[in-house]
Amino acid sequence: MSMYEIVRKETIAPGFKLMEITAPQVVESVTPGQFMIIRVNEQGERIPMSIADWDKEKGTVSVIFQELGTSTRKLGLMKVGDRLENLAGPLGEGTEIKNYGTVICVGGCFGIGPGYILAKMLKEAGNKVIFIVEARYGKIIFWQDKLEEVVDELIITSGDKTKGVYRWATKPLRQVLENEMVDKVYLVGCTFMMMTCSKATKVYGVDTKVSLLPIMIDGTGMCGACRVTVGDETKLACVDGPEFDGHQVDWNEIMERAKSYLKEEEKSLDLWVRDNWHKVRYPEAIEKDNQKKARCR
Repeated sequence: MSMYEIVRKETIAPGFKLMEITAPQVVESVTPGQFMIIRVNEQGERIPMSIADWDKEKGTVSVIFQELGTSTRKLGLMKVGDRLENLAGPLGEGTEIKNYGTVICVGGCFGIGPGYILAKMLKEAGNKVIFIVEARYGKIIFWQDKLEEVVDELIITSGDKTKGVYRWATKPLRQVLENEMVDKVYLVGCTFMMMTCSKATKVYGVDTKVSLLPIMIDGTGMCGACRVTVGDETKLACVDGPEFDGHQVDWNEIMERAKSYLKEEEKSLDLWVRDNWHKVRYPEAIEKDNQKKARCR
């Protein structure tokens, strides 16, 4: 039986879930910036997920994901007590944590999770940490209270202007860079946000690191599916990254590659929803029915 038991599950924002999973071998050596590859069941695809937090005493790791495609929908239906088919990690090169001086972390949507643990560790290393949250909608912003506990300044932005003063992270990012000496910038989240913020920091010549999780299969450098162009070199996000110099990344290539399987992904999700519409629409009723059946056994 798989050891990767889900010990906690929480909906932290509309469409976003947190899962805490038993994975003692990951906790032993995990560092901020690393990721895991998760498989829901024997037929499931391998899903790369950034690590948002961990608990060494309990031997658990936490991930935050948005339910977008078939695999994340399947994962979102799993319950506390269920076990993942398998989990590989920690993978990738972790972020080098030391006292740089003043750092800015920008977390976009799901990137708020891994951005949190990165900011926390950077603060513990003695840095002044400014965190900028970006989300398309204010209602999907989460962990604001946790971030306030570990950073020196928290700036909230939302595309619909329901939270914070600004719509996107680029404006407050530029304002901070204009008024303060910043030693390093970290960007974690959606590709478009990382691209626009990298272009913004390049003008100021500030060292900018981005976390890339493109299409990925094995996560060990064997398949080559996650290749990215950084400067004049081809890199593999799984083993050479996921952290790269944001000013050297070929963003146009990454954006185009991300669209490669959109039609297939949409068809897969349509077929899955057609066969599992009752699980999607009535998850609480199904859970109560399962509990009732378990008591009757």
